Amino acid sequence: LSRHAYLIYALTILGLGYVLLNGVVVSGSKRWIRIASISIQVSEFAKIAVIIVLAKYFESGKISGQYTLRDLIVPALLTSIIGGFIVVQPDLGTTIMILFIFLAFVVAVEINRATLIKLFIGGFALAPTLWFALKDYQKARLHTLFNPELDPLGAGYHSIQSKIAIGSGGFWGKGLFAGTQSRLNFLPEKHTDFIFSVFAEETGFFGVILLISLFVFIILKGLNIAFRAADRFGFFLSLGLILSIAFYIIFNVGMTIGIFPITGLPLPFLSYGGSSLITNFFAIGLLLNVE
Repeated sequence: LSRHAYLIYALTILGLGYVLLNGVVVSGSKRWIRIASISIQVSEFAKIAVIIVLAKYFESGKISGQYTLRDLIVPALLTSIIGGFIVVQPDLGTTIMILFIFLAFVVAVEINRATLIKLFIGGFALAPTLWFALKDYQKARLHTLFNPELDPLGAGYHSIQSKIAIGSGGFWGKGLFAGTQSRLNFLPEKHTDFIFSVFAEETGFFGVILLISLFVFIILKGLNIAFRAADRFGFFLSLGLILSIAFYIIFNVGMTIGIFPITGLPLPFLSYGGSSLITNFFAIGLLLNVE
């Protein structure tokens, strides 16, 4: 993987370019390519490619604390090129995840304090300008994040129904396949984005605690593999892989309970979707082979 990192990156760019030209449009987004009867979401695999190429770049890097803004130009470009291809699909959720992966690498290399301060100041200064780049439906989601009742039958509907489903589960849940919000189709996208709401309604607080405990175990195991890696590439690769899974878990659960905006991010290993499931299995396979 280290030897062919840039080739993998280039092939990923070609794949994302093909999506923009000949991709399949579903619900207003052009994210998939279709091969026979199989639909592939290339942006899911792009996430792995970004991790591999950033691990390759930082593999032969400087000693911790010696990185400056100039040293981050190349990895920032590598990340932003793929992010640019994904955000125009549009797929804002995956783009945000790729940005978080990049920031995790920046923190992991322990850049000097002055550079870190500059990054934070620059980020806060640019954050308000992103508002004008958002589409109307994305702005509506941010508005309803703080007050879903502003549009209970429109932009706020998903969040309201999700919280009703989670709260109605109680401690023990309503039983498997007995959740009223999901079975009566009040809850939209119940097989993908809001699978956690379905799980919480049917298994209750007890099931949620068990599920989160399993996720925490996977994350801690992945971090343990990262910090025990024998070389820098193995460290950065495993760190990026496990943090990407962790970010997806945090944002999906946060989205369903109303503390994050709805972005369409799947819940690893539970949400329906072949591309997501394959990339997560691939990530776990890579983790288990880091020595």
